[in-house]
Amino acid sequence: MTTQTDTPHDPESRGLPLTSALLSLTVVSGLIDAVNYLGLGHVFTANMTGNVVVLGFAAAGAPGFSVPHTLTSLCCFLAGAVTGGRIAVRFGKGSRRSWARGTFATEAVLTAACAAVAFAAPDATATAYTLIAVTAFAMGLRNATVRKLGVADLTTTVLTMTLTGLAADSRLGGGTSHNSPRRIGSVFAMLPGALLGAWLVLHHGLAIPLLIAALVPAVLATTTSGRE
Repeated sequence: MTTQTDTPHDPESRGLPLTSALLSLTVVSGLIDAVNYLGLGHVFTANMTGNVVVLGFAAAGAPGFSVPHTLTSLCCFLAGAVTGGRIAVRFGKGSRRSWARGTFATEAVLTAACAAVAFAAPDATATAYTLIAVTAFAMGLRNATVRKLGVADLTTTVLTMTLTGLAADSRLGGGTSHNSPRRIGSVFAMLPGALLGAWLVLHHGLAIPLLIAALVPAVLATTTSGRE
């Protein structure tokens, strides 16, 4: 008589793959930057490459840009990235699933707090700084986590190297197009997020897109697996 040994189910594999989760967060980045760039004086809180350029515009006195707003975003993003790095040192060798879910839950809470502030006091001067500071911190925390998770071609916030890789590694560029689906997915995730965010900001204000931007990571915090 043979005895069958059951292999325990790997808890890391339960839930939505990390690739899908990060593509969903790329949509959120489009929403977040639509809120901040269109609604809060032409500042980014997810795309720091654009923010450094904007800081140069603001410092030169170009109309419509703000040095204080941009510096607030940069400093809070870096603070979030430092926090994310420290969390990665402490939890990065443990469960990938728990680590990712915890970060997504934190982002959801921070963005939901921004939505509440935008609902309560949409026109207050302090609201602009609060939204910029808190969303930038959340994006820094997320970026540090995504970097440490190391899922190829999915940064969730910037597309320059993604587009470069898509073109340079294409068959036209002499490559094999090995990661093209992931890269194309990243580009086409950012675009609808920015489109939806811009439409909502222009027609319904800042609170609703922020609320949607909070709901997505909240769902991911309960459904994401530790596998790609």
